[in-house]
Amino acid sequence: MVYRILCYGDSNTWGYNPSTQGRYADDVRWTGVLQAELGSNYRVIEEGLNGRTTVWDDPIGCLKNGKTYLEPCLESQKPLDLVIIMLGTNDLKQRFSAPPTDIAAGAGILARMTMRSGTGRNDGDPMVLLVAPPPTVRLTSYSDMFAGAGEKSARFAAEYHRVAREQGCAYFDAGSVLISSEKDGIHFEAEGHAALGKALAEKVKELLV
Repeated sequence: MVYRILCYGDSNTWGYNPSTQGRYADDVRWTGVLQAELGSNYRVIEEGLNGRTTVWDDPIGCLKNGKTYLEPCLESQKPLDLVIIMLGTNDLKQRFSAPPTDIAAGAGILARMTMRSGTGRNDGDPMVLLVAPPPTVRLTSYSDMFAGAGEKSARFAAEYHRVAREQGCAYFDAGSVLISSEKDGIHFEAEGHAALGKALAEKVKELLV
């Protein structure tokens, strides 16, 4: 059997390069590193969208609500053994005025929806690995849009861990293996993608045995 893993996220799953404002190559993105580390017995499916939120409708960026798209995405990619959810960074935008507890709760809603979706093997439910995004660092061009993000995102690890326990899903702290790029304060350098992909591969092997 080939295990099917869906990676549901935002620009850091899409592979946004803070140096070029383009996209990292397939083998550089953490999803590609994850695939390489896991090998042919696993199928890693990328589902990253720039600007995607957990549950918020963005009045400026259309069709960015992660909750709205989650169910059709799961249906289109089933059967799924594991869904890795890493969202919340865009919820830090000042326009949403969301505290870290609400952002983590939004991620928890997505986890709960996934674990009750019936999109796993034999119409069962897939497992969920909830990943807390790393804290933002000094913001450059995003400083106005993400005002106050540093203090809020510093609480992500604790809040996401709490939500993962409440929902009964697996948890990983991306900030334990990488630091957001100093170029914009939000996105990952290539080294961060490599570190995250390798760390998540170990976590996936623990879950899918």
